[in-house]
Amino acid sequence: MAEGLKIEIVSPERLVLSEVVQSVTVPGTEGYFTVMDDHAPFMTTLRPGFITVTKDGGADVYFVKGGFADVSPEGLTILAEQSVPFAEFDHGDLQTQIKAAEEELNRAATPEDKSYAQEVVSGLLNLAIEAQHIDGAHIH
Repeated sequence: MAEGLKIEIVSPERLVLSEVVQSVTVPGTEGYFTVMDDHAPFMTTLRPGFITVTKDGGADVYFVKGGFADVSPEGLTILAEQSVPFAEFDHGDLQTQIKAAEEELNRAATPEDKSYAQEVVSGLLNLAIEAQHIDGAHIH
């Protein structure tokens, strides 16, 4: 294998990315983490967020909506519920999801329902902030 980290991002629809890169930053459910060549093996779940793939020529960004990350001696495999390059990320759909989640929060009757709905709203708002930051940085 060439020097670097082999990454594959796979969604149910297609193979989104397969190449050798310098590093990859991934949105794990416990927070973002970065993987480089020869990383210790582990597996984790993903939260909706943005994967940053660093190569010699700069960085590319991909949206991922949940799934799993598997780091092995062969590299990093992302099995995503949904994944697209940032250029294909649908900002309008995200705003629609935020509005629906806020309406669900307003309708929540029990403290448990309110807590869960607030977590969903907060997660979507954080995702929107991250997307705006990436747009502002012109990484894509």
